[in-house]
Amino acid sequence: MNIPTPPATNVLGEPLVPCSFDPITGFFRDGCCKTGVDDVGTHVICAVMTGDFLAFSASRGNDLSTAIPEYGFPGLQGGDQWCLCALRWKEAYLAGAAPKVVLESTDHHALDIIPLDILRQFAYIKSDFD
Repeated sequence: MNIPTPPATNVLGEPLVPCSFDPITGFFRDGCCKTGVDDVGTHVICAVMTGDFLAFSASRGNDLSTAIPEYGFPGLQGGDQWCLCALRWKEAYLAGAAPKVVLESTDHHALDIIPLDILRQFAYIKSDFD
């Protein structure tokens, strides 16, 4: 018997909005920052990449800027949206290198690691000029 999975919700308690399809992101590569039992990294933060964060991540051994074509990974650049591990985002926050967060696309499981008031401080607000 298949038990239906409840829809994923974001940190605002609303339905989770996809983070990015170009580049395609998410632990499940479905564009959404949702998690499951196999996602040991908890890829739930939809973040807008910056040069500072990409350099920080590379300094911690996770180079997100370099393409890896054999895995279909294009390499990220500033402005790309990507599902980050909650602990990596928190580490960047503590180091002063945290990128902005798309709250509507950040899974509620992020709140197990990062308080909502901190995430709100880094909320990405899309302007009319984007």
